[in-house]
Amino acid sequence: MLKEYDVIVVGAGHAGCEAANAAAKLGASTLLVTMNMNTIAQMSCNPAMGGVAKGQILREIDALGGGSAIISDKSAIQFRMLNMSKGPAMWSPRTQNDRMRFAEEWRLHLESNPNVDFWQDMVTGLLSVDGRIKGVKTGIGIDILAKTVIITSGTFLNGTIHLGDKQFGGGRAGERASTGITADLVDLGFEYGRMKTGTPPRVDGRSLNYSKMEEQPGDVDPKKFSFTNTSPLSKQRSCHITYTNSETHEILRSGFDRSPMFNGAIESTGPRYCPSIEEKINRFAERDRHQVFVEPEGWNTVEIYVNGFSTSLPEEIQIKALKTVPGFEEVKMFRPGYAIEYDYFPPIQLKHSLETKLVEGLYFAGQTNGTTGYEEAACQGLMAGINAARQTKDKEPVILNRSDAYIGVLIDDLITKGTKEPYRMFTSRAEYRILLRQDNADVRLSPIAHAIGMIDDDRMRSVNEKKDAVTSLKKYLRKQGVVPEKANPVLEEKKSSKIKQQLKLTQLITRPNIGMSDLIAMDSEIAGEISRYDQDVIEQAEIQLKYEGYISREQDVADKLNRLEDVKIPEDMTFDKLESLSSEAVEKLTEIKPANIGQASRISGVSPSDINVLLIYLGR
Repeated sequence: MLKEYDVIVVGAGHAGCEAANAAAKLGASTLLVTMNMNTIAQMSCNPAMGGVAKGQILREIDALGGGSAIISDKSAIQFRMLNMSKGPAMWSPRTQNDRMRFAEEWRLHLESNPNVDFWQDMVTGLLSVDGRIKGVKTGIGIDILAKTVIITSGTFLNGTIHLGDKQFGGGRAGERASTGITADLVDLGFEYGRMKTGTPPRVDGRSLNYSKMEEQPGDVDPKKFSFTNTSPLSKQRSCHITYTNSETHEILRSGFDRSPMFNGAIESTGPRYCPSIEEKINRFAERDRHQVFVEPEGWNTVEIYVNGFSTSLPEEIQIKALKTVPGFEEVKMFRPGYAIEYDYFPPIQLKHSLETKLVEGLYFAGQTNGTTGYEEAACQGLMAGINAARQTKDKEPVILNRSDAYIGVLIDDLITKGTKEPYRMFTSRAEYRILLRQDNADVRLSPIAHAIGMIDDDRMRSVNEKKDAVTSLKKYLRKQGVVPEKANPVLEEKKSSKIKQQLKLTQLITRPNIGMSDLIAMDSEIAGEISRYDQDVIEQAEIQLKYEGYISREQDVADKLNRLEDVKIPEDMTFDKLESLSSEAVEKLTEIKPANIGQASRISGVSPSDINVLLIYLGR
């Protein structure tokens, strides 16, 4: 019989690893239960981390003391900062990763924490008494007791794999599905649904002709994800881009009658923004080609991930179609693509802490809540781990507002709006994008992490030193002037209007096409002063000065709306007794049970007049 734990984490994917890491860092005795110790932190889909909005989430995880950014840096084979042609709110870091090294680094990271224990087994049920979680039941017939339990089952809950007209149980190719948990949760009163996702074929890189593809190298001066002392890449592996064509599409269409997407075998909803190749050619029939990203799986392996070619068509159709893609004429397949259906639990059944409303001490994170993506799962695992550990010590949960972090946006969207299709984060989902940049995640969130014990004094000291350095550099730029004879040659070269008298450097840096490097080029003394600062300090000072007005306005709006978050709604409030509320508002408010007026105002179907009724009732 195992000992009683503070926290049991069920599942060791991205959500499970972050949950176990966070709980253990906060001093909770933590058990990570997984069906296979050899697949901890497996990158089930593409071997990459970050990207648009996802890169911001990864930086936030790091600022809060999570592990994913550190692991990403240690296992990276390429780094790119996306959207650099757009404003800084859109800049998004992304790494290509070594799949095997990523999993190994996560396991070693968890093993280095003495508060983390491991158990290889299937969790087949839950132990609870009077609405309070007590532990888990496992496949080999033992009960493990715990004060809190976090379910991070990914695609494994009653997973069904679809490949052409074949279906078989599984949570991932070559791995069995997890059974029993859904039935227990339904018995406890939870609602559940089915979702679908898919993955493309993996192929032998030795069989590809890269000369027929476009090379996609990493950044010339690669950065990194973590704000800690991880090292940026000194060498990188290139990815490549190629395209499907009309012949590819015709071959794929020939298999549609055997496609589970079209013959009724799959009834659940897949990710809207990551459609299969058969969905793409069906939905966008007018397009004669689609991009295919050729991504290496690691430093030394020859295995290639065919990004953009997700499919569940029969394997012989997959290989035949691939052979028509430029560079793939002699392709050898390692394993075919497939689709997978799995159980999820609509997240409106959760509190903002990710604790369930029905069972105290029970938390859900990751694809269990209807999300898709490593980063979306990881940040939920992090917050669930923090809050489960804090609950065992009778501490209040940590709740991030929408103006605090993309993580706050994601969790609020899930809990307040729910989701009927796999939820993916985009910058467009965040109304405070200029506040929630990837470059300032440490400044935004490290004070919270330090206050709860997720980062130490030394790390907080370096964050404060960075803030002070940014303030100092901005002060210098506001005070220092530059004369026309030194500024104008640079301004003329940048096609910016020349100056007729000495101006402060801040008056030039706010011009759209003038950057800090241009100020450095104007004057050697200015160059010497600016160059004293680290690159990330220079970058942040430039962003803050260029977008000062936008940042200030957005912060004012956030502050006003956040006051509504302070108006709490009693947990036992009965909305049907408020006659002035619309019937739709009563239905939605009763179902979701918002914790405050701010959350209530974001529920679809609750109008501004309904919010006024609630404010009046609550004495505001």
